Order: sequence, then structure tokens, then C-alpha cells
Amino acid sequence: MACNSCSTGENGQPRGCRNNGTCGSDGCNKLTVFDWLSNMSLPDGQDPFNCVEVRFKNGRKHYYKNPDKITLSIGDVVATQAQFGHDIGMVTLTGELVRIQMKRKKVEESDEDAVKKIYRKASEKDIRIWKEVREKEEPMKVRARQFAIDLHLQMKISDIEFQGDGSKATFFYTAEERVDFRELIKVYAREFRTRIEMRQVGFRQEAARLGGIGSCGRELCCSTWLTDFRSVSTSSARYQQLSLNPLKLAGQCGKLKCCLNYELDSYLEALESFPKTDIKLYTEKGTAVCQKTDIFKGFMWYAYEGEWMNWHKLTTDQANEIIELNKRKKKVASLEEYASELIEDTKIEYENVVGQDSLTRFDRPKRRRKRNNNRNRRKNNRKKSSNAR
Repeated sequence: MACNSCSTGENGQPRGCRNNGTCGSDGCNKLTVFDWLSNMSLPDGQDPFNCVEVRFKNGRKHYYKNPDKITLSIGDVVATQAQFGHDIGMVTLTGELVRIQMKRKKVEESDEDAVKKIYRKASEKDIRIWKEVREKEEPMKVRARQFAIDLHLQMKISDIEFQGDGSKATFFYTAEERVDFRELIKVYAREFRTRIEMRQVGFRQEAARLGGIGSCGRELCCSTWLTDFRSVSTSSARYQQLSLNPLKLAGQCGKLKCCLNYELDSYLEALESFPKTDIKLYTEKGTAVCQKTDIFKGFMWYAYEGEWMNWHKLTTDQANEIIELNKRKKKVASLEEYASELIEDTKIEYENVVGQDSLTRFDRPKRRRKRNNNRNRRKNNRKKSSNAR
């Protein structure tokens, strides 16, 4: 089963999801998990794990028991237990890997509130109702936003998710402050004729549900593979020597980008050999202060107090050596004797990167046209004939 956006083309090949993987059908692979334990056999006498992972719209996942021992595989559409009625989702993980995931997320199999039951595999009627209610979500979201604006509520309806049987609609919204939406629920119940649930989400969760393209040109990490949101602080940008520009450091959610934490460990490991930048170097010529560091090349630039325009490049070993001498109440003569050892050959060797073609091949003089040659030949012939006369 697939949604209209994931329907197949004329040649039978999938067209791909136009909803950025947020339709929740088996035509999308949003937040999929590779079952690397599927080819391994269980020990003798051990029964397969009786829970499966089911995914709903926009990557929402829950774990469900399989009390009736229904044969399930990844991609099956199932009807699951809900607080009222039943919901429709797709199986994304089975077997022992579900046990590992539940243990990692601290979900107990005996917790009936967290782990509900699977009723059956979805029938054609279940899928038809599911598709019908899913098609109502987008036009309903437009009307729901207008109702919130009319009531002057400082909130944004970011998404709507219908339960599989159509008995309940969950409205996801974001707000800076606490919102009194009691009157709004009455309007929704009167207009949409269904049970209403309001659920507030953070700005990062909103970006994960809606999806999009990041500044790197790829789909958002939170909507494709990132499942947990770790706190990101400006110190991550400082360690990586990034300019504290909120326009460049903020993602589509308005918060600091999650990718600032990806390379932070590499920078922290490289900085272990660096002295602290607030430590001054005391020489006989004067006191030097750190101005700049190059983390992965291992260089530091120092300038004397009062001579801020002249920087001297040192390695981390040289800086640490001077600091050790200063701790023993000794001073070096100057930084120049250390910086002179780092004079580099700036000569650049150019290579012919275009093969055998010369770089001056377009500077050759143009050939004369044949027309000009014929014209000159005629003039010469006329002169000869006039002289002969």
C-alpha cells in the first residue's frame, strides 16, 4: 500500500515520495532501520521476540505486542490498539533488534500503557478508510490555522494526524508561551465532527515532522535519520572557530544546528595538545598574547602587547616550551628566534592541468583569409599589366 505521492509510474517503478518521506506509507523509507540480526538464528529453545516496531505518520514510532503470533515482516500494514478504536501503521522492525531498541529506550515489555497490542493485519477496508482520512489532513490544516488566527491565539498549527479509523485527529502546534485553546477545541469539534487532541511540540520536533532541505543541500537530519535531539550550545561553535552569526548557525527550526555537535569531539581531541589561549608568553622583548589558532595544522599566532599588527607563528610544541620556561621563572629572548624556523617556501609550481593544450593557444595571431589573398593577387596582376603597357 502506498499513498498517492508514492504511487508507481507507467513502467511500474516507484516515483518517490513528494511529501519528503512524511506520508508514513511503505513507499517511504524515512527513519528506516537495517535489521543486521535478521540473518542470525536464535539459540536452541529460545522463542522469537514477541514485540514489533510500528511507524506512523512523520516518523512517529511505537512498540507493540503480538499476542496472537501473527506472522509479520517489515513493510506489513497492521491495525494496532489505540486509546479509542484502532490505528493503522507499518511494521518497520521485527525480531531481536526490537528487544535491543526497547532496552536502549528503556521501554518495558510489561508496561501496558507504553506497549499496546496488534489486532490484525490491515484489511482492504482498513486501508481505504486510512487513505480517506489522510487526504482530509491538508485542507483541514488550512482551516484550522484560520480558526486559530480568528481567535487571536499566539500559536501555529504545524501538522494534523488522523487516527487510522478516523475517530480522532491530533493537532500538533508550536507556541512560545502557554495558550488557552479551550474555545479553539470547541470550534474544531463543531467544524470537523471528530474527537480532538491538542499536542504541543518543540520547534525541532516540528522541523522533523515537516522535513525540508538544509543549507548543506541534503534533507534535514532530524527528518531522515536523527532520532534524539541533544542540546547544542554556542560553545560548540567557539571550539570550531566559527563566527557567532545566528543566521548561519541556526537551522530551519530557528535553533542551533544539530550538525555543530558532529565534529566537536574531533576538535576537542585536537585541542588537548594546545595551551590555553589566555596564557601569555613572557619574553625579554615583551609580553605576547595569542591572536589566532589553527587547530588541525597545529599553529598559533602571537603578537606583542603594543605591536598588534605583527604576528609571529609558533607551533604548539614551541608555545608549550616557552610556557614551561615561564613557569620556571625564565624568559626567552624573543619570539622571532622561534618563528624564523617556520619560514616556508611559498614558490608555487604550476602544472599543465588541461593535458597537452597550451595555456596560450588562444593568443596565436589569426590566419589571413583567402579573400584578402585573392584581392592582393588581383592588385599585383593589375600592376603588372599596366607596367607592360
